[in-house]
Amino acid sequence: EDRSSATMPRKRSRPSHSTDISIPTGSKQLQQLWSGKEAISALSRAKSKECRQQIAEVYCRHKEGQLMPEKVTRYCPIEGKANVNIQWDEDSAESFPSKPVRIAFVLVVHGRASRQFQRLFKAIYHASHYYYIHVDQRSNYLHRQVQTLATQYPNVRVTPWRMATIWGGASLLTMYLRSMADLLAMRDWSWDFFINLSAADYPIRTNDQLVAFLSKYRYMNFIKSHGRDNARFIRKQGLDRLFYECDTHMWRLGDRKIPEGISVDGGSDWFLLNRLFVEYVINSKDNLVTNMKRFYAYTLLPAESFFHTVLENSAHCESMVDNNLRITNWNRKLGCKCQYKHIVDWCGCSPNDFKPADFHRFQQTVRPTFFARKFEASVNQEIVNQLDAYLFGPFPQGSLALNSYWENVYDEPDGVASLSDTQLTYYHAFSRLGLARAAASLQGNPKDHSCRYFPMGHPVSVHLYFQSDQFQGYLVKHHATNLATSKLETMETWVAPTKNFKLTTPPTSTFSRLQFAEIGTEWDAKERIFRNFGGLMGPMDETVGMQKWVKGPNVTVTVVWIDPTNVIAATYDILIDASAEFTHYRPPLNQPLRPGVWNVRILHHWSPVGEMRFLIAPLAYNKHQPIRQGEKEIQLHNGPAKNSYMEQSFHGLNPVLNIPVSLSYVEQAKRNAALTGPELERWIDSLVGKLWEAADVCAVGPTACPVMQACPKSPWSSMSPDPKSQLGAPRANGRIR
Repeated sequence: EDRSSATMPRKRSRPSHSTDISIPTGSKQLQQLWSGKEAISALSRAKSKECRQQIAEVYCRHKEGQLMPEKVTRYCPIEGKANVNIQWDEDSAESFPSKPVRIAFVLVVHGRASRQFQRLFKAIYHASHYYYIHVDQRSNYLHRQVQTLATQYPNVRVTPWRMATIWGGASLLTMYLRSMADLLAMRDWSWDFFINLSAADYPIRTNDQLVAFLSKYRYMNFIKSHGRDNARFIRKQGLDRLFYECDTHMWRLGDRKIPEGISVDGGSDWFLLNRLFVEYVINSKDNLVTNMKRFYAYTLLPAESFFHTVLENSAHCESMVDNNLRITNWNRKLGCKCQYKHIVDWCGCSPNDFKPADFHRFQQTVRPTFFARKFEASVNQEIVNQLDAYLFGPFPQGSLALNSYWENVYDEPDGVASLSDTQLTYYHAFSRLGLARAAASLQGNPKDHSCRYFPMGHPVSVHLYFQSDQFQGYLVKHHATNLATSKLETMETWVAPTKNFKLTTPPTSTFSRLQFAEIGTEWDAKERIFRNFGGLMGPMDETVGMQKWVKGPNVTVTVVWIDPTNVIAATYDILIDASAEFTHYRPPLNQPLRPGVWNVRILHHWSPVGEMRFLIAPLAYNKHQPIRQGEKEIQLHNGPAKNSYMEQSFHGLNPVLNIPVSLSYVEQAKRNAALTGPELERWIDSLVGKLWEAADVCAVGPTACPVMQACPKSPWSSMSPDPKSQLGAPRANGRIR
């Protein structure tokens, strides 16, 4: 990401693990360690013994002055920053150069959005350029997809090594330096420029325009500087702090001094660097490069500053252009919510996704720009379609799947260990909903078993399915035995969520601000969506209530959460100011939450204005094994201890809200909580069936069921054609798109 950093988290207590660290008691090192509050805090939170040992060693070496360079040599012949003026002329960019540059694209990707990645690849591909792809160590599904893609093109390679890079981590710089060294070592790849892109990038001008521009400025380096007061930048960025990465976390260990002799600079970690400068950074053993590699090995967000600082202080300084040729969608009010606190002892900002309303920004011609970020098809695919049509001409009339988007969330080679017990429970229930739908398709003939099935094994794959940027549900591929033929068949089931929110504003009310409300987990305050699509929740999930408002007068509403036995679990007031669009709150409920269908009511002056239902599913699995009789995990289904979700009881509100307290509900809940095996599955299916429906089922291979369509012919199926993201052989002009 591009991001800037700010503010510091709270201090923590002394470490409970200090005995794990092999430094002699009473030693000078131990005294140094106990004198550093931030180092102690890091030690108390680090999970592995190796990480704690490394933190202690790094901190002690720093205190002894062995870690950081004090003075560094500057080789730039000019004072201050070079200010190269680049002219942007859209027309001259059309004339193709006699000696065009060749580009090495380094694609740094993670996650599961393989189809979006394929669209990006298709848009930037040309047979004259080179594509080196690094897939994050934790993204095995995407790695398999990318490896398949690479076999189709001679100018595409995948890094033979993989790293688990984290936001702001030192590992990100290591990954770039290693990729650069690899590219320089490839004797058969003759390239002139290094460009880094993520899967959330997209071109906003054509490959020909980019090549024409870079050929004109082939000796320049394009890198974006922060453009702020330098002392403030150093503080905000945490460059005057010592950081260390281990256990996939950046630990802040204390203060440090910026080396003398050079000016430290930084900005965006997306850049275009020429080969000469890349060779210098990788091969030079001079004082500047070696010391900067040392300094930035212990730096937060090092890729946002290392290349800037080396370039500005090296003999290459006059080739620096303060423009990385990209547009980034910053909305700091939404993007600076400190969303990386769990992996970095610091707060950061991240850009927002582009939407169709932003399209005009790509057409500006004031400064040269060739790429934009961020794009996420699971948030908005329409903007990518618009860009595609703008760059390459409109899609043919009646193009298939133009407004459809599929994203994989589970694939068999990942292994069920990659799923939570909640996901596994839901996916199995979704498969059974599909089998029930297939069986119901031949109801006219009770003796015909050709569409009756017995479920077999875990799911094969699961996809999210979107249509016109609206979530349509889950697609679960699964095996089942056909009862008529005793043969194993594979099918894909589409389950769609039912409508669970309704406005209940009384006709006499003047209240009109509420638009929508939803309960879920993984609320993304930046994009204002739940990342857990469809809200697959179990008893140990931390649920968030979200409301969407239209602008209007200030109002206060009361939100009431009611569990499946009519126990009022929580109630709270929200003040909605005139301009508020979204509100969200996570009530601090004691877990486990009672399984079943919950109800949330929104009241204005104690009159209901909105109501929604959500499901807390009982779990069929514990650590991926079916829950058995007598296992303590069954206690998860009993609801919270003493029936109390919070310290205070809201029992007195039941008569006010006309919610009957029923002993029979409680008795039934107790009986359900003890279920295992097929009875537990039946209970789960009855609950899931209240909030989800099997919209369709298709056959992956041969089937005995005469009414089941083949998946490739079902437009909703993940196996149906998707031409916009399918890749083919390069055409005569070297392009795929």
